[in-house]
Amino acid sequence: MNFIFSRAFKIVAAGFTLSALLTIVGAARAQDAAPDSPAPAAPATPRGKPEMTVDALSVVRVRAQTSADARSGRTLGRNREGTGVVIDSGGLILTIGYLITEAEKVEVNTADGKVYPATVLGFDNATGLGLLKSLVPVPIKPIDLGLSSEAKERDMVLIVGFDGVAPAYVVSKRQFVGYWEYLLDEAIYTAPATVNWQGAALVSKDGKLLGIGSLAVSNAMGATGNVPGNMFVPIDVLKPVIGDFIANGKSTAKTRPWLGISSQEVGGNLLLVRVSPESPADAAGLKAGDIIVGIAGEALKGQADFYTRLWKSGAAGVEVTLDVLRSNRVENISVKSADRNNYFRVKATY
Repeated sequence: MNFIFSRAFKIVAAGFTLSALLTIVGAARAQDAAPDSPAPAAPATPRGKPEMTVDALSVVRVRAQTSADARSGRTLGRNREGTGVVIDSGGLILTIGYLITEAEKVEVNTADGKVYPATVLGFDNATGLGLLKSLVPVPIKPIDLGLSSEAKERDMVLIVGFDGVAPAYVVSKRQFVGYWEYLLDEAIYTAPATVNWQGAALVSKDGKLLGIGSLAVSNAMGATGNVPGNMFVPIDVLKPVIGDFIANGKSTAKTRPWLGISSQEVGGNLLLVRVSPESPADAAGLKAGDIIVGIAGEALKGQADFYTRLWKSGAAGVEVTLDVLRSNRVENISVKSADRNNYFRVKATY
């Protein structure tokens, strides 16, 4: 299962079977083993059943460009490309938030090459999802939202990126902890791995949206083995906030405190690998190489514990005291947190 799908597959619309998936997977493996052989043919479409193209699966290409001084450009680049999923007939397009953070120009492309200008409605740092609106509704039928809570390990799924369709399996559902102050209680992990996962649609056997592609991972099955795969944000996390998303560009829930650190968990503590310039952590004097060992005198139990306690300490703007190991001594450093949304230079327009 440690191979990458790099070809666009067309899958039968009226329910794909395990045997069909295994045929495609086997053919792709054989092609990887013999790269000079002809590419495997897509399975034939039974008479009367439409093909599952990316358009039929409600997917578009998203291209975004940020301003020249965008803060996120230092890590994400100024020009970004990924996938968006059409979720209503009025032009609402769901994607992964980092594609459109600080975007000043956005366009979406259908498979026939037509270009449609779009605007950023907003993005939600808690879920990691972003929402666009095409200024001219795209002529694509929207996908129905599924129930990601009902997805089970070994379920067959499709991963639909702007360049094609790849079959996969759900291999685990578990917590995801991101180094950039991000936490999902239960993410969906799939294998085999696929390319162009950014914003890709995770589609169930009955053609409903289960999640939005976020990352490629080396441990899709968790502690049971190093199996390459992909991590998806489950669609259920969108449902409580989508109304706020559309009306306000973000959730109206209490804004989480943000420090501006990137960290690696080491022995339950947090080794800082990067401090965002002009962030609260930078203003407080934190720097790469510092090790956070506690909050207000209480030892940490890892990244997830740190995030949970930080977010429970109050709303954005609350001051927190970090116990920081530096030069073989522990220092107490106060950091006044901020709203991550206010850090970015370009504001979404509604």
